[in-house]
Amino acid sequence: MARVLALATGGALLTGLAQATAAPAARAAAPSGSRAVAVSLDVITPRIPAKGSTITLSGRLTNNGKSAVTDAHIGLRVRSDGPLETRSALKSADSRTGYSYAQDGDEVDGYTTDVADLPAGGKSTFSISVPVSALHFTDAGVYQLGVALEGSTSSDSTEHVVGINRTLLPWYGADDATGTKHTKISYLWPLIDTSHIAPRGDTDSQRSPIFLDDDLATELAPGGRLRTMVDLARNLQVTWIVDPDLLATVEFMTKGYRVAGPGGDVTKTTAGTGTDLAKQWLNDLRLAVAGDQVIALPFGDTDLASMAHQGQKVAGSTGYLKTGTALGLSTVETILGSTPTADVAWPVDGAIDPSIVSVARTGGAKRIIARSDTFHESEGLDYTPNAARPIGKGTTAVVSDATLSTAFSGAMSDPQDADLAVQSYIAQTLMITMEAPERQRSVVVAPQRMPTVAQAQAMAEAIHETSSAAWATPVYFDEAASAHADSRANRSVPSTKAYPAKLRKQESTVQDFTQLNETQKHLNSFVVILTRQDRVTVPFGNAVLRSLSTSWRGNTAGAAAYRDAIGGYLTDLIGSVHIVDKATLTLSGRSGTIPITVKNELGQPVNVVLKLTSGANIRLEIKDADLPITIEGGHTRTLKFQTKAGANGTVGVTAALYTVDNQLYAFTTFDVHINKVTDLVMLVIGAGLLLLVLAGVRIYRQRKKLAAAGGGDDGGNSGDGDGDPDGTDPEQPGDPAADTGQETWEPSPAGEKVDG
Repeated sequence: MARVLALATGGALLTGLAQATAAPAARAAAPSGSRAVAVSLDVITPRIPAKGSTITLSGRLTNNGKSAVTDAHIGLRVRSDGPLETRSALKSADSRTGYSYAQDGDEVDGYTTDVADLPAGGKSTFSISVPVSALHFTDAGVYQLGVALEGSTSSDSTEHVVGINRTLLPWYGADDATGTKHTKISYLWPLIDTSHIAPRGDTDSQRSPIFLDDDLATELAPGGRLRTMVDLARNLQVTWIVDPDLLATVEFMTKGYRVAGPGGDVTKTTAGTGTDLAKQWLNDLRLAVAGDQVIALPFGDTDLASMAHQGQKVAGSTGYLKTGTALGLSTVETILGSTPTADVAWPVDGAIDPSIVSVARTGGAKRIIARSDTFHESEGLDYTPNAARPIGKGTTAVVSDATLSTAFSGAMSDPQDADLAVQSYIAQTLMITMEAPERQRSVVVAPQRMPTVAQAQAMAEAIHETSSAAWATPVYFDEAASAHADSRANRSVPSTKAYPAKLRKQESTVQDFTQLNETQKHLNSFVVILTRQDRVTVPFGNAVLRSLSTSWRGNTAGAAAYRDAIGGYLTDLIGSVHIVDKATLTLSGRSGTIPITVKNELGQPVNVVLKLTSGANIRLEIKDADLPITIEGGHTRTLKFQTKAGANGTVGVTAALYTVDNQLYAFTTFDVHINKVTDLVMLVIGAGLLLLVLAGVRIYRQRKKLAAAGGGDDGGNSGDGDGDPDGTDPEQPGDPAADTGQETWEPSPAGEKVDG
């Protein structure tokens, strides 16, 4: 009779339930039927039951209906027609929402738990246990287990299902292992983060760079994402896949670091707070990865798809990938103290096309991590094949399993989300084995790049459970990637048109790569004058690699600001070596010197050539107009150029700095007014001086005659003493003072008068 009533009430509810299956929100708001009460499954133990064990399920109940639920109990339901047979059947069962007697089966007799009356909006908890023997599992495989709340409501006084939830339960006895080959599972464990180091530093010295924020300290602290990632994987057999930029950034933190002020202001920095946290994290990471395989991504985790689809249109862009690959290898090797794997490319979401494969090869990759939802299988293949697929030119596509790889991409904020995701993951791995138990298969799991703490915890639990399962064996990436390729598996790389439009919209643009290319050209021209080029090329090169990171996807504004900061900082550094501006000069006479001051505000010496040229060489001739000079960091040098005027007037003069390979670096212009004294004026002046001398001689003789006539002594020199007999000074006019040289450390004034 109970069965008949269940069929009748269940059938009456199906129409209403079907209308409410479109969205989770509808499920929560359903007023009656099997969705009136939300049943959450928070804990399932054990996750993999064994013969003789007891299964316990605990969770929460929330009455979303408009009437109270009375005379209620929690019971378990399992279908009697055996386990699910395919992965597609498992996926369909896992996504089903409404109650169906035909699909959910009978309630397990004798194992129910009474529930107190639940008013509208009321909440409660439950826990129910059942021995596995009562479920009557026979064949190995995955079974769907329903947890249903049955009770009465004001609208339906009969006992009926008012809420149900389901989970997947694997069953694999000792006898089932005979003749069955374990599925080898390689799980990638990503250590990747966004860029935290500002492109702009305070100087070009080798100090620790300035951080954009102090967020990484939070990530490395207990409970933080990166701290949790290391702690969780410490005792798991996983393949670490690491962005070397993260390791380099954390190592910078260990030496003490500064954080930019509001808006990235590098002039108002504060001390970072994560130095001790960074030291502890790096030490623990070195211990955790010992003996494990570590894959080094290109430095900064280069966005391969953006490079392939947009960067190849700008000459030289693919060179960044080669640089990033080499730098990534050396960085991981230096910091972790072991040699990582560096021939692996990992495009975003494992989506590939011919251009991405080509760019990956250019960067040195021999193995490319793809994903099965973009690398579709051949029709008729009824089992999951090995991950490895040769795709030509010595390259292997390692196709990760899409279902397993995305199993923990949800929010995982609710305990039920993680609980059901872990259970589904375990069930999927058993289903892969049972698809073709006689075939040895190797699968790869490549999860999201930056899992949250909750996602990482669920991932770790799933790996732990399957690692000890009787049907699976954990392996490192190299073993899975080198497995013999299945002859029936698809080896055709998807076309460019098949690349997901959603991912393409997130890519960098041709203009973005052009901007970086222009910055690189200016950098190449600038470093020629430096004596310590690595102090600039290394941090700028790293900043460019960071600007190409996959972490900028979805943050177009942030990526643009980062690129602009790179170019702006380089412009400021170039301007740190300059000629001090001069006002108009006045040159009186035929010749004179023009002082030019060059200032070096960098933290290292520079080598340049200072050239002075006149706009009218006939009017103003400049001697030794090209002068190679070295200027120490933080100093100025003033050089004096000898000039000769040929005519009066105003002459435009250009002072320019050139690199040692004769490339123009910087220049300034100013005017020189020439007031040269003419020959006629000189003749008049000379005649006047002669007249003055003659007049003086006449006056002298007259006074001498008067003195002789008067017999008096005027006290003057008679010419018979120690002096010259003619009464002139024996000394000649002195030579000009010794030249102090053309170099001085004093800054040149803005304008001056140059006398001949």
